[in-house]
Amino acid sequence: MNNDIKEIEDRLNDIIQKNEDAIKGYEKAAEHAQGINLQNYFRKKAIERSNFLIELKAAAPALKSREGVEGSAAGSMHRVWMDVKAFFSDDNDESMLEEAIRGDKAAIQEYNEVLADTHLPLEAATAIRNQRDWIYQDLQKIKTLEDLI
Repeated sequence: MNNDIKEIEDRLNDIIQKNEDAIKGYEKAAEHAQGINLQNYFRKKAIERSNFLIELKAAAPALKSREGVEGSAAGSMHRVWMDVKAFFSDDNDESMLEEAIRGDKAAIQEYNEVLADTHLPLEAATAIRNQRDWIYQDLQKIKTLEDLI
C-alpha cells in the first residue's frame, strides 16, 4: 500500500475515532450537567459530532475507515480530545464546560495538523476544513455560554 494513502487513512481514522469518543463524552456530560442550558449545549455538541462522522465517512469512501467502531479502545483513551477522567473529576458544570473547551481547542489543532501534513483528497480536505471552522466558530461563542453555569 502506498505510504501516503496509509498515512491519510490513519489520520482520518484517528479523527473519526476521536469524534466517536467525543460523542460519548458529550452525551455523558449532558447526563451529569446540572443546568438545563448546559445539558442542551452538550446534547447539541453530540449531534454535531455525529454529523461530523457521517460527513467524514462520506468524504473518503475509498479509504478503509473503521465502520462500526464504537469509539477507541481503553488503551487509546489518552488520545481523546476530551479527557473523560478530567471531565468528571469535579463533576460540576464549570469543570465539564472547561474540559469541553479544552477538547475543542485540541480538535482544532489536530484538524490543522491533518490539513497541513497530509495530501488529502479534495472532498476529505473540504470536510475537515469545514468541521475545523465550525468548531472554531463555536469556541468563539462559548465565551458567552459560560453564563450558562
